[in-house]
Amino acid sequence: MLRATALALACLTSAGAIAAAPSTYGQQLEGFTYPYPLRHFDFQSQGQALQMGYMDVPAKGKANGHSVVLMHGKNFCAGTWETTLDALSQAGYRVIAPDQVGFCTSSKPAHYQYSFQQLADNTHALLAQLGVDRAIILGHSTGGMLATRYALMYPQQVERLAMVNPIGLEDWKALGVPYRTVDQWYARELKLDAEGVRNYERNTYYAGRWKPEYERWVQMLVGLNQGPGHRLVAWNSALIYDMIFTQPVVHEFKDLKMPTLLLIGDQDSTAIGSDIAPPEIKARLGQYKVLGPQVAKLIPQGELVSFEGLGHAPQIEEPGKFHQALLGWLQR
Repeated sequence: MLRATALALACLTSAGAIAAAPSTYGQQLEGFTYPYPLRHFDFQSQGQALQMGYMDVPAKGKANGHSVVLMHGKNFCAGTWETTLDALSQAGYRVIAPDQVGFCTSSKPAHYQYSFQQLADNTHALLAQLGVDRAIILGHSTGGMLATRYALMYPQQVERLAMVNPIGLEDWKALGVPYRTVDQWYARELKLDAEGVRNYERNTYYAGRWKPEYERWVQMLVGLNQGPGHRLVAWNSALIYDMIFTQPVVHEFKDLKMPTLLLIGDQDSTAIGSDIAPPEIKARLGQYKVLGPQVAKLIPQGELVSFEGLGHAPQIEEPGKFHQALLGWLQR
């Protein structure tokens, strides 16, 4: 009897472990739920048919006639903007949140020449399809680099520009960070797991802190990378890291023509390649408390809002405080 009970308990424990195992998602994040209906934009680029997943959220209540385009970061997706989608929509804005090619719910091409110009052009084509001629652009992390490139390419169509802890506030290669080849990035991305992502984000994004609600975004990223599109997802990720490292925008902040807001969590320490940089170089990288004020001065109509004690994603850490600052600036 005892043996039978022990065996039953073992089976239940095993079944529980299987049930608790992390979910995996399809090559275009199939199986992960977005906060608003997901649509797809079909287009041709570099001789192939591609898709961009996106959400198009209408204004709730009285519409103010303005559209906001949200550009996600490297380890983020359109879905991670969920509280910002709600806040902007409630304030009367139409909000469009695309996933860029190579990310999340969009295509993962086997061959693609990644550049911020190409991604900006893809986004411009999506907006044209949606009938959006002029918009406010809001970019987070890598999306801040893309938002900058978009604003430089289409200045007449960007009403305002806002960036949340954009990476690329410094030129890592010019500072002596070693180059990592696409093959090296690929090998690294193939090994991605939840523990590694969680530790990286805790230490780099959240200043050593962790909240249970962050785990959903870890599982989103890991579930995509460990799903059936594992190798193609990793390959696209490697190509994108190479784009980020080799295509700085910091030298062109002086050319931005529109009102621009930097929203900076001052405890962020994100810097691409800092893990392989010599100690004396690594010590100087990713100091957003210093970089934020420096870059705000480079932008002709630049303004800075600093969130003391917050990290790489203040819109996730403290959404109330973040949206109060953003909406206050937009509504001036």
